[in-house]
Amino acid sequence: MFGKNDNTPEPPVPTVPWADAWEFGISDEERPVTPHRKQAVMGPRAFRVAQGRGAQRVLAPCAFFPPSSRPKAAEKGLYMDPEGHQLLCSVGEPEHVNGMRHYRVHDAHGEPIGTIRRISPLKHALKPTWRIDQPGRPEITSSAEWAEGGRKEVVQRGAGKLLLGVVQAVADMGAEGGDQPSKSRVLEWRSGKELVMTSDHDARYLIRADWLDRRLVFAYGLLRNG
Repeated sequence: MFGKNDNTPEPPVPTVPWADAWEFGISDEERPVTPHRKQAVMGPRAFRVAQGRGAQRVLAPCAFFPPSSRPKAAEKGLYMDPEGHQLLCSVGEPEHVNGMRHYRVHDAHGEPIGTIRRISPLKHALKPTWRIDQPGRPEITSSAEWAEGGRKEVVQRGAGKLLLGVVQAVADMGAEGGDQPSKSRVLEWRSGKELVMTSDHDARYLIRADWLDRRLVFAYGLLRNG
């Protein structure tokens, strides 16, 4: 068996087509530790899809971060290959609009596919939050945000699940809302009333609407880790 004790090289982990990815996370681990593999096999940093079970389990890449050799001043982008030759999408420089930073996302041909918005602290939340704008759809917001009227309105709307959720959001606010590590907390992302995605920091993104452009989710993850 590959990786048991015979030093037999394991086959390369195949790339998953980005448009077919429904559940993924950011990692540089390709093959996790198993009873037959004493040490994890590492690879380039990428959005990865878990596949297989047991000794056959792998984390297959679907979108690669820029190679470490790429100058940091270069335009932010994600790639379909680990060498960074085949561009998947790129993120432009931020535009400051009404207290928000707008990052326009383009496909490999330079055509716009959407916008990621970063909202400054104290505008709608205690820490920075994010929104995703995909043309033709209502803006996508996460449960990390306060109610539209701010914290005071949320508190005034009473106790129960809403208030409990807000208190938990304050206690748990971390990388998703404030770019800092925290304990696990799943966020819901909605477009209007439709649940389109859930996320748990960078460990797990679960797409729930087939129309959601994965490249916008990748761009959001890239910006949070940039």
